[in-house]
Amino acid sequence: MKGVTGGARRGGWIAVLSTCSLMLVVAATGPAVAAGCAFEPQGEGRVVEIIDARTFRLADGREVLLAGIEPVVTEKARRASALAAILAGRDVTLRGEDDMPDRYGRQPAFVFLASSETLVQGQLLAQGEALFSGAVTNKDCAAVLTAAEAEARQAKRGTWADPSAIKNAESPGDILAGIGRFMVVEGRVLSVRQAGATTYLNFGRNWTQGFAATIARRMVPAFEAAVTGVKSLENRRIRVRGFVEARGGPRIEALRVGQIEMLGGN
Repeated sequence: MKGVTGGARRGGWIAVLSTCSLMLVVAATGPAVAAGCAFEPQGEGRVVEIIDARTFRLADGREVLLAGIEPVVTEKARRASALAAILAGRDVTLRGEDDMPDRYGRQPAFVFLASSETLVQGQLLAQGEALFSGAVTNKDCAAVLTAAEAEARQAKRGTWADPSAIKNAESPGDILAGIGRFMVVEGRVLSVRQAGATTYLNFGRNWTQGFAATIARRMVPAFEAAVTGVKSLENRRIRVRGFVEARGGPRIEALRVGQIEMLGGN
């Protein structure tokens, strides 16, 4: 009888701790995040279908794409179920800077649960079920989304429980295996070079085979303003996120300042 009582007690504590953990995740994606990403209203509706890991359909037929995040590279059904657990059958409010549909007819938006003003993107990031895209230009909103992702990374939730979730810039072969995928890569910039209209942040000594982040000439002024000169990234440890391409070695094109993050320990 004592063993049963002790087991029940342990089970009770596990349930309490699990509930507390969930409450912490929800708290981290509540009012502060809502304030940071409180753009103009773009409508509201009830979710009737989860299409994929970041897309759903409303009762009025609109397809909505969660702005500012990318799905993690994992089994598709699990990714979609994470979104379904938050959104299925719920009433939502859409907000954003622009309600122009993308080329697939989806409306990109920051999505809030109507009953609590909880930001869905923030919840997915805090659970480790999504990655910050780096494409959010509003600094306040980008800051809270980055913080939600950082919380999950530090707690090793979701995708961050896997040590390979962040790729090492010194292992270009591992990065090349993800051609066409959205990846997060960390490493030290060994050199900054310009070739034609492109600036290269080289992480390897072999420029043609090693990993590099590229910045188009039109984007250089924005990076210059954000990091006090692109050249200052030389010998700095940085985190780069984006879609991987193969151009000799693996490449990620930085189209937004938010795709590059300077790290400590330089």
